[in-house]
Amino acid sequence: MHVRSHWSRHAPWLAAGLCACLGVVVLLQWRVAQLHEEFDTQARIAHRLLSQRVVQHDAILATLATVGMGSAAPPSLALSGLQALSKVYPQIVQVRQRLAGQSWPADWACAESAERSSRAQSQPALCMDARDWAQGRYGLVAAAGPGAYALQIDLLQTVPWEEWPFPAQGSPVTVRLALPGWPAFSLSARSDGFEGAVWRFDFEKKLAAESQPFKVVLQGRVGWADWPWIGLGAWLALVLGASVLWRAWRGQAQARRRAEELLRLGQVSRLNTLGELAAGLAHELNQPLTAILANTRAGARLLDEEAPELPLVREAMAQAVQQARRAADVVGRLRRVVERPALGQALQALDLEACVRGALHLLEPELLRRQVQAELILSSPVPAVLADPVAVEQIVHNLLMNALQALDSTPTASGRITLRLVAQGPMGALRVTDNGPGLSPEVMTRLFQPFFSTREGGLGLGLSLCETLASGMGGSLTAAQASPRGAEFTLLLPLASP
Repeated sequence: MHVRSHWSRHAPWLAAGLCACLGVVVLLQWRVAQLHEEFDTQARIAHRLLSQRVVQHDAILATLATVGMGSAAPPSLALSGLQALSKVYPQIVQVRQRLAGQSWPADWACAESAERSSRAQSQPALCMDARDWAQGRYGLVAAAGPGAYALQIDLLQTVPWEEWPFPAQGSPVTVRLALPGWPAFSLSARSDGFEGAVWRFDFEKKLAAESQPFKVVLQGRVGWADWPWIGLGAWLALVLGASVLWRAWRGQAQARRRAEELLRLGQVSRLNTLGELAAGLAHELNQPLTAILANTRAGARLLDEEAPELPLVREAMAQAVQQARRAADVVGRLRRVVERPALGQALQALDLEACVRGALHLLEPELLRRQVQAELILSSPVPAVLADPVAVEQIVHNLLMNALQALDSTPTASGRITLRLVAQGPMGALRVTDNGPGLSPEVMTRLFQPFFSTREGGLGLGLSLCETLASGMGGSLTAAQASPRGAEFTLLLPLASP
C-alpha cells in the first residue's frame, strides 16, 4: 500500500496513548496526595487524642496524691471513691492504694515501679507485665509520701471508637503503640495487614506524657478500591473520543486534499492532452493544406498559360490561394495557442522521492480498492533532479495508473507495483515495475505513438505525452518487459548537481 514510515502512520495513536498515560499519572498523583493529606490529618488527630488521655492519667495520680484520700477517709469510703474513677474514666480498669505504714503485696508486679516513683520524687512510673500487655493493659504507679496509688489502664478503652477520626471496622488505617523492648500493640480492629496495598503512608510520633513514653505508629494504605476509577474512565473516554474525532477529521482533510490534487492533476492532464491532440491535428491538417496550396498555384499557372483571356478564373484561383494561406495561418495560430510552454523555463531542483511518495499518497484509495501492493525501494540516496514538478507529477501519476490498469487481469491480492529510485550516472532514474501481463513485441514498437492504446476507449495520448514531457526536461521515458512477467517503465531525469 502507500509507503509511509511506521512512525508517521501510528504517531497519532502513540500521542493519544502518551496523553492518556500522562493523564492517568496526574490523576493518580492527585488522588494519592489527597489521601495522604487526609491520612496525615487523621494521624495528628489520633495522636492528640491519645496524648490527652495519657496526660489525664498523670493528672489523676497527681490529684490522688495531693488530696490524700487514703489518709483522711475511712478505708471503705476511700475504696468506693477510687472505684468511682472507673465510671468516669473507663480506661482505668483497676485502682490500687497503699496506705501509710502498709506495703505492696510481694507478688505484685509493680512493686519495683513504685520504688522508682518514690525515688523520683513521686513522678509516675510505668509498670509493664507481659500477660497484661498482650491484652493491651499496663500499670502506672505514683508513690507520694506515705501513700501511693497505682492505676491499671486498658488501651482499648482509652479512646472510644466513635471519637476516632476513622471508622473502627474496615478502616485503611492501623494504629499501634510501640515501646522500646516490647512488641507493638495494635489498637485498630484490622487484621489483614496491608495485603493488596498499592501505596502506604506512615506516621510516627511520641505521646506527650513523659511517664508513658509510648510512640504512636499509624499506617495507612491505598488499595485498588481507592483509585479514582470514575475520573480515570472519564479521562480515557475523553482521550479516546478526541483521538477518534481527530482521526476522522484528519482523514476527511486528507481525502479533501487528495481529491483536490487529483482534480488539479486531471485538469493539467486534460490541458496537456488537448495540446497534444491539437498539435497532432495541426500536424495532420498541414499536409493536405500544403497540397491544396501547391495544386492551386499550379492550376493558376496553367490557367494563365492556356486561357489568358479568363481574368475571372485567375481572380478565383488567386482567391483560393489566399484562402488556403489563411487556413494555414489559422492552423498555425491554433498550434501556437495550444502548444505547451517551454519546460526549460520551469525546471528546478526537485526531490524525486518526495514526488513519488506524493503520487502514492494520492492513489492510496485506488490501491486499497484494487488490493494492489505498492512498494518504494531506495537502493541509495538519490540527489535532486532538474525537472518541472507538475510535469513529473503527471508522468508518475500516469505510470502508476497504467500499472494499475495492467493489473486488472491479475488475481485479487496478488497485484504488485514496485518503484525503485537509483542514481544512474548524471541522471536520476525511477523504475516502475508491475507483475501484470506485460508488453508484446507489437505493442512495444507503437507504445509511445499518439492515439495508440491497448485499452478499449483509451485515447492513446498518455504515454506519448509523458515521453514528450520527459524529453522536454532533458530526460527520457522507456519501456521494457519485466522478468519473469510484467512491464517496466524507466524515467530518466538529469540530476540538479551531477
